[in-house]
Amino acid sequence: METVYWAELRHSLFQNQTMYIAATEKGLCKMTWPTDSMEVLMSWIHRRFPQADIVESSERLAPYVAQLNEYMNGTRQSFNLPLDLRGTEFQKKVWQALQQIPFGEARSYSDIAHGIDRPQAVRAVGTANGANPVPMIVPCHRVIGKNNTLTGFAGGLKVKEALLNLEGYHGYTAAGHARFQF
Repeated sequence: METVYWAELRHSLFQNQTMYIAATEKGLCKMTWPTDSMEVLMSWIHRRFPQADIVESSERLAPYVAQLNEYMNGTRQSFNLPLDLRGTEFQKKVWQALQQIPFGEARSYSDIAHGIDRPQAVRAVGTANGANPVPMIVPCHRVIGKNNTLTGFAGGLKVKEALLNLEGYHGYTAAGHARFQF
């Protein structure tokens, strides 16, 4: 039987609100936003790992917490953590492409679609981006609208803006619109 370990994470970047992370033996599989409750994490785990034992283990997840804190402190630009990403083949391609966006840079949804040789799948790229289970580590916040606007983001546009600012990227327009360009 598989075990999923979880722990809490707090950082001043998010006013010390609680975030949750979870990992299997293979690697990190989920990270929540400060606006998400423990129930969001547990519901996600139960859907993805219905037979798993769920164990709180700050000790086991300490390396993940340490690297995330270093990133949010501005002292880490990339992660070298094992990941256990489960999704469709298309989602995995998108998530791999997101990991290729350098720290301090951004790409459009269209750029990602072209980069995975699916230029007509721009909206599907947006959907896969939104399904990313480990934000920050798979940097979905680095994807902006083709017209440089901040567009939909599971953590909220203020969080996206804070992460881009942390990385020193300011080439965006904060005023997004419901009819944004991908």
